[in-house]
Amino acid sequence: MTAMIPGTLRVDTPSLSSADFLADPAAAFIALRTFDRPTLVVSRARVAAQYDALVGGLGDARIHYAVKANPAPEIIRLLVQKGARFDAASRGEIELCLSQGASGADISFGNTIKKPADIAYAHAHGVTLFAADSEAEIDKLRTHAPGAQVYLRVIVENSSADWPLSRKFGCARSALAGLMGYARDQGVDVAGLSFHVGSQTRRPEFWNPVLDQIAELWTAGRAAGHDLRVLNLGGGFPATYEEDIMDAGTYAAAVMEAVAARFGDVPYVMAEPGRGLVAEAGHIVAEVLLVSRKSPDDLHRWVYLDIGMFSGLAETMGEAIRYRIETPHDGGETGACILAGPSCDSADILYEQRPVMLPVALTGGDRVVIRHCGAYTSSYSSVGFNGFPPLDVVVI
Repeated sequence: MTAMIPGTLRVDTPSLSSADFLADPAAAFIALRTFDRPTLVVSRARVAAQYDALVGGLGDARIHYAVKANPAPEIIRLLVQKGARFDAASRGEIELCLSQGASGADISFGNTIKKPADIAYAHAHGVTLFAADSEAEIDKLRTHAPGAQVYLRVIVENSSADWPLSRKFGCARSALAGLMGYARDQGVDVAGLSFHVGSQTRRPEFWNPVLDQIAELWTAGRAAGHDLRVLNLGGGFPATYEEDIMDAGTYAAAVMEAVAARFGDVPYVMAEPGRGLVAEAGHIVAEVLLVSRKSPDDLHRWVYLDIGMFSGLAETMGEAIRYRIETPHDGGETGACILAGPSCDSADILYEQRPVMLPVALTGGDRVVIRHCGAYTSSYSSVGFNGFPPLDVVVI
């Protein structure tokens, strides 16, 4: 049965009992269908399998799924049934999780920039875990979420992630002690610390320098009398894109081994996988609109797809995430291509700094499959920039 989210393309699911379907349900579904516009197909079975693998590797740590990665209600409902908890960035995401059966106690409000009314809403609906990184945010939590447990986010350095996350969220390490003291003076419960190692941290050993930084702060905080008992590891759990990565269970176990070596027995460890949980469960089917050259002696072909930066592939910004692309001509001669989207915006170029190698036989009208797009595609798709429709989503 095909599960839908509002605005998606409704199609019927055929009999899907083949070995191919069991191995990669989304790919098998795409192979059996035609699509008249870009569509993301996501497999709940693959999400469930990845969740189980992460749970096995994380041990006693609890998964708080990063809802922003893919907010399809069917995925949220599945994860509620699996016993997951959730990291929400907004009131809308909290409402979504509650509507799919999650309790407020299973949700953390992980955005450090929140409206007072949204804090009050979350608190009234049972949310007890909140993030902060400034005195002003602590003041809001004291007023609108009395009794809440607050974890303070810290800026970390030396990230080896493909997409380091810094500056916008978190306080400087040098400011943490003062912020913790301020919260204590205001009667706010500083329950722990949080950080983000950076998106798409491909190897578990890349966590070590960052964990060293946080462990030093953790030890100092406890020595200063703070009852730190919540360690939020954030996201960073990777997916396979251009480069194959370690299986999820082995990766998570290696990270937890590093955490245990530095922090010992922490009462509550949170992990917030988003990409690492849903990316590989979905693929986008798209169409080649045009293959051309800017001049007869141009070394690179330009390949334009009917999906681009503004219709789901925002993570190609800076070419940080490099997707694998399957075509009907795979196995034949290839050549370097600049890949671009369909909009009338010159920023809508996906890969140019490092061109992609695509078959020479590729031509307009060919269907392509962009692999492992289950994360940060539908949630980044615009409402209709340039009049192009938002990305369709089919959850099977």
